[in-house]
Order: sequence, then C-alpha cells, then structure tokens
Amino acid sequence: MNETSVKSAAHLYPVYIGENLRHQTDHYLSKSYSSVLIITDETVASHYLSDVQESVSQETVYVHVIPAGEKAKSVDTFYQLHTKAIEYGLDRQSLIIALGGGVVGDVAGFVAATFMRGIDFIQMPTTILAHDSSVGGKVAINHEQGKNLIGSFYAPVAVIYDVGTLHTLPDNEIRSGYAELLKEALLADGDLYQSLIMKDLSSLSNKDLADKLLKGIEIKAGIVGIDERESGIRQHLNLGHTLGHALESLLGYGYRTHGELVALGLLFAFRVSEKTFSSQLPYEQLYTWLKSNGYPFKLPFVEPARILSKMKKDKKTLRTTIQMVLLKDIAKPALVEISDEDLLNYLHDFQKELEQRND
Repeated sequence: MNETSVKSAAHLYPVYIGENLRHQTDHYLSKSYSSVLIITDETVASHYLSDVQESVSQETVYVHVIPAGEKAKSVDTFYQLHTKAIEYGLDRQSLIIALGGGVVGDVAGFVAATFMRGIDFIQMPTTILAHDSSVGGKVAINHEQGKNLIGSFYAPVAVIYDVGTLHTLPDNEIRSGYAELLKEALLADGDLYQSLIMKDLSSLSNKDLADKLLKGIEIKAGIVGIDERESGIRQHLNLGHTLGHALESLLGYGYRTHGELVALGLLFAFRVSEKTFSSQLPYEQLYTWLKSNGYPFKLPFVEPARILSKMKKDKKTLRTTIQMVLLKDIAKPALVEISDEDLLNYLHDFQKELEQRND
C-alpha cells in the first residue's frame, strides 16, 4: 500500500492507495461515528457496495444509491440526499462515505459540506478520473448553465483508493481518468508525461497504474497545499478544461466522458500555447497517442461563437475576458488572457483541423 497526505486549511488528511482496501475501511477511520451514510451510484453499488458495508459493520450504516452519470450532479439529487440524511437521523458526529467516481464524490462531498453546516466525509474513488477530483476538497453540483458552478471547498478526512475497483471500468472511463493524469504531468513533471505517453491503455497493470496515480495525486497535493481556494496557481489544474467544460455543457453531460473532452482541451491548449508563446510543444505526439488509444475526435459541430459564450461562464473568466491555462513548455504553465477575436479564430482553426484529419 502507498500513502501520502494532503494539506488543507482545515486539516492534514491521508491518502491511501492499494489493492483490496475496501475490505478494510474500518482500519482507516480515525474515530468512531454515531452513524455512517454510504452514498454510491447504481453501477458501483452492484460491484462494491456490500464489501464496504461489511467493512464498517460495527457502525450504524445507511446506504443511498443515486443514478450513475453526470446528470446526478444536480440540485434535485443534492436535495434528495439531504432529505435522506435527515430521515436516517444523521447528526454532527456522523460520517458520509462517497463510494464511486467523480460524480459521487462531488455531490456526496457537497452534501457533507452543507449538512448541519458540515460533517466528516471520506472519499473512496472507484475510477481513475476520481484520483483527481477526490483530492483537493472541491465539491460541487452542476447548473444547467455550467459545470460545477454551485459548490464549496471542503476537505475529506481521508481518501481510501482501492485500485482493485478499476478492473470493472469501461474503456471510456479509463481514457477519461488517464487524461487527467496527463494534465498533471504536463503541469509539473516532464518525465512522468513521457512515461504516461509511452504506455498503451490496454497494457496497464495494477501496480503501474497505482504508481502513476500516486505521482499524479502528489502533484495535485503540492499545488493544493499552496493554493487551496484557487486564487493563484491552483487555477493551473484547469489545463484543458476551458474547452472541455464548454463542450460538456453544450453537447450534454454524459455525451462523452469528462476526461475524453479534457483530452481535446489539452490538444487545443497546445495549439493556443504555440501561437501565444511561439513555442514548440509535442502536439503531434499527443494527438497520435490519443488517436491510437481511442479518444473521440468526431463530435457534432458546434459554432465557435457558442463555444466562446459557454467559455465565458468558466470560473477563470475575469471581467468577461477568458483566461486559459497554457504551457510555455512542458511543466511551465501560465494563465493568459485571450481576446474573443483570437479565441474565435483558434476555435475555428482547431475544429477545421480535426475535421480534416478525421474524415
């Protein structure tokens, strides 16, 4: 088992990464709780819920299962979970366990942050993507106008990451999570990026994946420890997300996975970076790797003006001017204001290029 820690304003919390940890959940509880509410989704429940229930059987345990998918990050689900917490009699000495991917972690974490003004919660990620969302204390639900616009900063008391749960992931979820690993490496570790880009997704072993996940988490933990509330360098973690989030909202949450669209956003950030800094980034290498590993490039056409309008709802937008995370070089990120005119041209050229190369 690997272990690291993340520093938040409220407390230092441990991150455990290894196999079969879900069978030993009670070993990682720092104290006894009056009750435990496990929140999971329909897909994860069928595989792993009973394992976690049995591993905390000495506590009073309740369970609530939400629908799988991004559409569950809604105000309706949020309110329903609060209602269940009240009906189950949870109090300030209760614990919420978020068992699932990023959607479950975000909505369950936001419930924990707001129920009785905040109770303990533990992240138990079951996807590769959730290695990113489970660390750093950002919890949220979506608004129809944009992703993660309603939320808070609220750190878990622990992250328990059982990589054995990754066996049941479909290919699109593996692609999704690996894109966030690529993002972290591009921000801070050129050697890690090269090791990631040399791997075919079909050949990942559990040990190899656990080692890479630990490195990705440590990169994020280092950034979050300096800037927990995204007022400075934490904004760099949005590399690839300005376009990715806009496409998620425009195409419909769940049309493609979060990370698959972030991967397109990384390519776009490469192109804009090259034009902004007159630099040379490994665009062709990244494009070829994404293509060979099945990332989707054929998407419905969306007018650049509509994408621009959606980008303006991004949390990094400042006085209606879009700020993009770009790269001067690998591991040298910068936050740069981009004019509407330039961005429209970049979007037009990028869409045209993808269309020509993927006919």
